Amino acid sequence: MKYSRIKGLDKDISKLVFGTATPKLFAAVSAEAGEKEVQAAYALLDEMYACGINTFDCAAHYGEEILGKWMQERGIRERCAVITKCAHPNQWRHRVTGFDILSDAHDSLKKLQTDCIDIYMLHRDNKQTPVAEIVEAMNRLYQEGKIKVFGGSNWTHERIEEANEYAEKHHYEPFTVSSPNFGLAEQIADPWRCDAKFGDGCITISGTENKAARAWYQTQGMPVFAYSSLARGLFSGAFSAKNPEEAKKIMDEPGIIGYYCERNIERLRRCELLAEEKKLTVAQIAMAWIYNQDFEVFALSSPVNQAQAEQNIVAMNTVLTEKESRWLNLEEETR
Repeated sequence: MKYSRIKGLDKDISKLVFGTATPKLFAAVSAEAGEKEVQAAYALLDEMYACGINTFDCAAHYGEEILGKWMQERGIRERCAVITKCAHPNQWRHRVTGFDILSDAHDSLKKLQTDCIDIYMLHRDNKQTPVAEIVEAMNRLYQEGKIKVFGGSNWTHERIEEANEYAEKHHYEPFTVSSPNFGLAEQIADPWRCDAKFGDGCITISGTENKAARAWYQTQGMPVFAYSSLARGLFSGAFSAKNPEEAKKIMDEPGIIGYYCERNIERLRRCELLAEEKKLTVAQIAMAWIYNQDFEVFALSSPVNQAQAEQNIVAMNTVLTEKESRWLNLEEETR
């Protein structure tokens, strides 16, 4: 496992982050959950931790409760880094407000059974909310010692820049982390069809059209926590680029909406070719591409077992040439 340090945190952060939005963890907190479901969730978290993963991504509406119980049961809270997110819209309103940021934080602290959240992010943005209200709410939590580092998930780099200009002008702590969609596949539509009246949807920095955004992260030195890094199964290896229609039987609806297109199928085909040459899996090639970028990326992934997590670690340590990376991303015709 590779680790990195983020300014403001006094612990190593694993470059592979476990995403807790998984069936086993959902089952452990469902109305029908019993000891069997809880122990299955614990076993999965144990396997991830045994691989060296010490960083876990959750949100106000998933992962927190079972993660908190597991860390408490194992006595390892201080050895783990917790990412959680707030202010996700609901069916009635956008919720990107100072009130909701503070309210969600207090609920999250309770569910996680901790006094402080390592990395706290806005789950969505709403440009109708002034950055002043958001920055001030985050700084209140920071000053009270309830969060250590904060940023935005699904925020454009322009909006982060606006927030940080306000923070600098008023002597507040700035956003220092970000979690957009990022991976080899370009995002062609919002996977969850977010309703625009409740704020912004899913922001991506993938694809050739977002080259400026990636350059901004490189210049700023701001770490990216990349979600849906394998395009929700497009690079799982469960189907071949030769039979792309199989994807519609295997991928979930958000995956098809967000990533199924001819250009991404071509990226899959190229992954298959390189995987065969390097004796790796398609998923490993796609994951290796993420780690071979020129800015700091932490990949969010949800392996189903320890073996799959270990494959991701191999990918993390796989070196691709610049030309291979550009070829995989359709920026070169040959490699």
